[in-house]
Amino acid sequence: VQLQASGGGWVQPGGSLRLSCAASGFTLDDYAIGWFRQAPGKAREGVSCIKGAGGTTYYADSVKGRFTISRDNAKNTVYLQMNSLKPEDTAVYYCAADSRKRLSLKTWTYDYWGQGTLVTVSS
Repeated sequence: VQLQASGGGWVQPGGSLRLSCAASGFTLDDYAIGWFRQAPGKAREGVSCIKGAGGTTYYADSVKGRFTISRDNAKNTVYLQMNSLKPEDTAVYYCAADSRKRLSLKTWTYDYWGQGTLVTVSS
């Protein structure tokens, strides 16, 4: 099981970025996939997750209405579209996979983690 996160970069406040999480060694339907972030000096926190054939989703309150998680099964990739970005969204973003498909934003429920991709929101 491998996860490869990409798409981070620098963006001005109010801008948008789309992160990608490419999965290999498993199919997305068999796992819940979560996005997490960790800002300097802070604990890692859950942002959003998706699971199931129907693509059930869940969001942290801090990103609800601004971020959208989606999945392309043909590409075995999960995306995180981030709009209306704020400086407080600055963090290293990670994707992770949960074999029990619990649709959780708790870090301890995830079995596999990708490397992070840095998102910087500043003017």
